[in-house]
Amino acid sequence: MQKANRWIGRLAGVAAGLVVSVFLGVPAKADNSAAEATYKAKCALCHGPDGKGETATGKTMKVKDFTSEEVQKTSDADLTDAISKGKGKMPAYKTLTPEQVKGLLGYIRSFAKKS
Repeated sequence: MQKANRWIGRLAGVAAGLVVSVFLGVPAKADNSAAEATYKAKCALCHGPDGKGETATGKTMKVKDFTSEEVQKTSDADLTDAISKGKGKMPAYKTLTPEQVKGLLGYIRSFAKKS
C-alpha cells in the first residue's frame, strides 16, 4: 500500500509540473533539450555554442551576439521572423515547426542569463 501511495504521489508531482509548464509557459526539461539540439544543429555553427558569435563563420558573417542587450531587447516577433524568414545573411528556416521556433526563441533568451 505504501508503494502505491508513493507512486501516486510521484505521478501527481509530474502531472502538476506539466500543468504548470503548460499554463505558465515554462518550458519542460524535454523541450529545453529539444531546443538545445535544434540550436546545435541549426545555429551553433555561426552563433557558437555560447551564442556570442565568436566562431570563424560568425566573425566572417558578423552575426549578432545573443548575449548582447541589443538581441535580448529584440521583440519575440522580430526574433521569430528572423528564425523563420531569415534576415540579412542568415538563411530562413522554413522547415522548423512553430514549436521548434518557440523553443529556439526561449533558448536564445537563456543566453542573457549566462552572460
